[in-house]
Amino acid sequence: MLFELRQYTIEAGERERFVELMETKVIPFQVSQGMVILGSFVAEEDDQTYIWMRRFRSEEEREQLYDAVYNSDYWRDEITPALSGLMNREGITVTRMNATPRSPIQ
Repeated sequence: MLFELRQYTIEAGERERFVELMETKVIPFQVSQGMVILGSFVAEEDDQTYIWMRRFRSEEEREQLYDAVYNSDYWRDEITPALSGLMNREGITVTRMNATPRSPIQ
């Protein structure tokens, strides 16, 4: 399994709108395309940090799902414009991870 820990910097005052968009549009769409979302989080003491995790069976699956999601008309026409002004795209950090042999998350 391959995991992604994705951390975003949300524009000041936009966390509520951003989380609503993630939970009602972005995550459901990605799940409908086959992505496995393990969790969605906001930082407790920082209202500009949003974190979420995804899991893929392999690099090949990750590449296929990226293509299905990010090259879709829906993503281009609906999601990209909706995200505009809600997050700092330069503030995206993606950490690719592999679970250790005895990790409870597999």
